[in-house]
Amino acid sequence: MCAAFAVLVAGLLAFHRVVPNSVGRVGSLLETFLPWLWLLVVALFGLALLRRSALALVALLLPAAVWTYLFGGLLLPGEERSDLVVVQHNVSDVNPDPVGTALALAGGRPDLIALQELVHPALAHYEKTLAPAYPYHAVHGTVGLWSKHPLTGARPLDVKPRGIAGPWSRGLRAVVRTPRGEVAVYVAHLPSVRVRASGLASSWRDESAGLLGAAVAAEKVERVILLGDLNGTVDDRGLAPLTSRMNVAERGLAFSFPAAFPVARIDQVMARSATVGRLRTLPATGSDHLPVVGSVTLR
Repeated sequence: MCAAFAVLVAGLLAFHRVVPNSVGRVGSLLETFLPWLWLLVVALFGLALLRRSALALVALLLPAAVWTYLFGGLLLPGEERSDLVVVQHNVSDVNPDPVGTALALAGGRPDLIALQELVHPALAHYEKTLAPAYPYHAVHGTVGLWSKHPLTGARPLDVKPRGIAGPWSRGLRAVVRTPRGEVAVYVAHLPSVRVRASGLASSWRDESAGLLGAAVAAEKVERVILLGDLNGTVDDRGLAPLTSRMNVAERGLAFSFPAAFPVARIDQVMARSATVGRLRTLPATGSDHLPVVGSVTLR
């Protein structure tokens, strides 16, 4: 029995794309927590030892190997060299300490800081606190970008699903004039998903990801960086319109949500014509997300 379960876990890891998404988006739900299947491997290992089953122990090499292939590289140390250091953070619209949050994000002196859930009057605190080190910034709706380098062409980005009524502005695009040339930077906050008895409710998120992916595909500036709370992991097929077009992090798990006990990285740094190196998280702020810091090397 242990050996059969080991083969099943290996199959889920290796062939998660074949798990259907038609009912309850079970495939996306599995992919959200895919790295955590190592817990099943550990549990099966303990059971195999308890039963002294040599067959089960040998069979467990299969899921262990697949997991290592998929996620082991993320645990390796990454190169420190980069052209840009970026911070992505959903600051929470009920953050009790926007000033302290802004100071924490700027403490490492990143080149770019992308924020979501910016609301009044907290927005004024972020603007005032970040202004000395980040003279260039753009805010549209509830998302914003702060930069050490000049910004041009800042404009709203329409990623609003058709089913959402009323005002809803959670995307922007701007061009950053870096020492290495122009980079189009997208900041986005995709709709939330919910785990219900019927499965994963992610249709609005998936639709919004499609709109964002189309915008990236149409972008004329060659180098693109996407910073956002995408409410999905890079393994989730719901983000395929983005992950199929952009590079994701080569190092670092950087689980960012929920801040109290992070189980998934739904805050993402992606790039086109650039490499995303190691991602890591910063200590908790007044948000329910952890800030994510990434290094980006331009091509």
